Amino acid sequence: MKYRKLGASDLSVSEISLGSWLTYGVGVEQDSAKACVDRAFELGINFIDTANVYGRGAAETFLGEALATRPRDSYVLATKVFFPMSAADKGLSRAQILKQIDASLQRLRTDYVDLYQCHRYDADTPLEETMQALSDVVRQGKARYIGFSEWSAPQIEAAFALPGMERFVSSQPQYSLLWRRPEDKVIPLSAKSGVSQIVWSPLAQGVLSGKYTPGAALPADSRASSDSMGQMMQNWLRPEVLETVQKLKPLAKEAGCTLSQFSLAWVLREPNVASAIVGASRPQQLEENAAASGLAIDPALFAKAEAIASELA
Repeated sequence: MKYRKLGASDLSVSEISLGSWLTYGVGVEQDSAKACVDRAFELGINFIDTANVYGRGAAETFLGEALATRPRDSYVLATKVFFPMSAADKGLSRAQILKQIDASLQRLRTDYVDLYQCHRYDADTPLEETMQALSDVVRQGKARYIGFSEWSAPQIEAAFALPGMERFVSSQPQYSLLWRRPEDKVIPLSAKSGVSQIVWSPLAQGVLSGKYTPGAALPADSRASSDSMGQMMQNWLRPEVLETVQKLKPLAKEAGCTLSQFSLAWVLREPNVASAIVGASRPQQLEENAAASGLAIDPALFAKAEAIASELA
């Protein structure tokens, strides 16, 4: 496993990180989830990403239990705040940030998180109020650093323009061979601002594994066939998307790796990406994905893959 510095922080994070969206605490049985966490550590994965809204606290509660016996300095822990935890609890107001960080820490059984992220931008709360609250969370020792997910370039610039605030060190966008929007403005802005990308859905919800075949039944043990997870994947299961992914398989074969590894290595070819978040319901999935770290692949193969993927645009 290779590691990269997270933005302007002193955090060193594994190129492949373990996520918990739609999986731990809700979609995956407890024993299987715990096995995945244990295998992640064995593989050198030190970065774990979650959010308060995942399972309405269930993912954080699971991770609090799963990590309880491990030294706190043996992993980098990130969580998020924004989405509704109840009808009244949502957004990035000062009251919500201070309330939700305490609730997350209690569920996670820790005194601090390494990274506290705004899960989205809150247009209903003044940015200065949000940034001051986040800064206070850091200065109180409840988070070491702060980040954001899916903010636009103007929103990022506005946050950096506020004086006397803690500075963001991470951005968490959707980014993959099939979704390249961050390359336009967010990645260039981040690169010059001390911000690294922590990529979610680098395999397009598993579609870039190549296991979904156009016109074929969904694999019985796949995320797409799950009642709790499949509904989130419909956009990626369109026939034209699956047909495009099939065209990528020969390139991965030529590179001597699986399509999942090829797709993750493509994401990691971008220097501003610190880590690619993967989900896993079985330890074997983590083993395959972790092997993408440090893969040396001919840039010409990546160029061919980009040309194929661009057909969807």
